Amino acid sequence: MLHAIKAKEHGPLGEAMANAVQSCVHCGFCLAACPTYHELGQEMDSPRGRIVLMKQVLEGTLPAAAAQPHIDRCLGCLACEPACPSGVPYRDLISPYRAITEPKAKRGLAWKLRRWLAAMTLPYPGRFRLALAGAKVGRAFGWLVPPALRPMLALAPRHVPPAVKLPLTVPAQGLRRARVALLAGCAQQVLDPDINVATIDVLTRNGIEVVIPPDQGCCGGLAWHTGDLATAQAMARRNLDAFPTDINAILTNAAGCGSTLHEYHLILRGTPDEARAEAFRHRVVDVSMFLAEFGLREKPAGWTELRAIAYHDACHLANAQNVRAEPRKLLKSIPGVEVREIANAHLCCGSAGTYNLDQPEMARSLGLQKAHAVLTTGAKVVATGNIGCLTQMRAHLEELDSTVRVRHTMQVLRDAYHSTPAP
Repeated sequence: MLHAIKAKEHGPLGEAMANAVQSCVHCGFCLAACPTYHELGQEMDSPRGRIVLMKQVLEGTLPAAAAQPHIDRCLGCLACEPACPSGVPYRDLISPYRAITEPKAKRGLAWKLRRWLAAMTLPYPGRFRLALAGAKVGRAFGWLVPPALRPMLALAPRHVPPAVKLPLTVPAQGLRRARVALLAGCAQQVLDPDINVATIDVLTRNGIEVVIPPDQGCCGGLAWHTGDLATAQAMARRNLDAFPTDINAILTNAAGCGSTLHEYHLILRGTPDEARAEAFRHRVVDVSMFLAEFGLREKPAGWTELRAIAYHDACHLANAQNVRAEPRKLLKSIPGVEVREIANAHLCCGSAGTYNLDQPEMARSLGLQKAHAVLTTGAKVVATGNIGCLTQMRAHLEELDSTVRVRHTMQVLRDAYHSTPAP
């Protein structure tokens, strides 16, 4: 364990990190679950290896620069947590470690520019939409785009759907069974705003009133996972203030956002808002879990043309929130539909926030592997619960000239409700 004095030296997050380090017995069960170890086969690019590196840096026996490349390659997918027999809370270590070391890290100009542009655009739908419009110009004059920005240009979708303005409240259809508040997300509102439309449709159809708080903002996940603690705290406080308390639950339909909301108590550790954050996180539920546990009042009709759906476990839904059975249960409620499993489902698709920008080669390798695994199922539709996964799989399935459609679980359900009943 980190010496108690060292833990105190690292501020409010020090105790959480010390406990995570102490829990690891170095058994190695995490190695097989780790995508980067799977790719590189190096101990220092495994969770066990990274824990040793972080421990040494925090104790002052290893320069942070020596550990930095290996920590940078961590996707933060948390596949190591369910694989760990000792229950090491790796999430209590990796993001707090980055929050402590990133401000002192020596980064190149290209890295800093990409990080700054991502931080200034992705959390803000209006700015992000403008940036994607600018990407069209960048493609036309690609030779003028600096090499540092080309990964961002390559990832920008060629088609951006029209913006959708969400109402403040959408009443339940029929007898109201519950009242919830929905986190609308930021990048998702630009890349696939229909996900929120579908989510609201499915919820209200099942007797659930939906409130969309107007003062909400980005969950803070991008800042938290890249070591920008101050920004993550500011965004967390904004959402603590924005969401009402007279509701049954705070719902998320993006796995990464839901995972971040569940970590608000850690983001705000040692601040006057810690207690509020602790209460807040216990009210956060992924929409698939809420619906599966609450029960569908109206059963989907089913599709005549659809028989098989592949399901991809988003890392921050399955690993961070332990939500695995619930989306499958909802998909199986569609008459005549077979839910097919994807090989090596535990391996991350390579999206992981800005990982595509910071580690493009690793991200592409993982993305192509996931796309091939999806094709192997023979399904014509793959469903998942995170906008990053959706975007990543769409890009790599298109690269393979596949016609497989990538949809959010709520979109599949909504479409089933509006389809012709299966014979």
